[in-house]
Amino acid sequence: MERYQYLRALISQLLEESPLTSEEVIADVRHLMNVGEEELAFDMMCSWIYEDSLAITSVYYERLAAAAQELGTPKSTERLDELVEG
Repeated sequence: MERYQYLRALISQLLEESPLTSEEVIADVRHLMNVGEEELAFDMMCSWIYEDSLAITSVYYERLAAAAQELGTPKSTERLDELVEG
């Protein structure tokens, strides 16, 4: 249970700091977390960041990449490095 809470907190923090602005997407990500689908929620969040071509910082990208490894979903962050500012 402790790992579950850790993963939820990790994704929640990344979601709060994400460049996503669509309330619908944010609500969908939160819904997936609420039903225990953390990996899917994280993947959806990353997919929308990429699909909407939202700029991210290198620090945020590194945090996403680390979370992807932690969740066992390394493909979630593929190509997000293209969106890093600078």
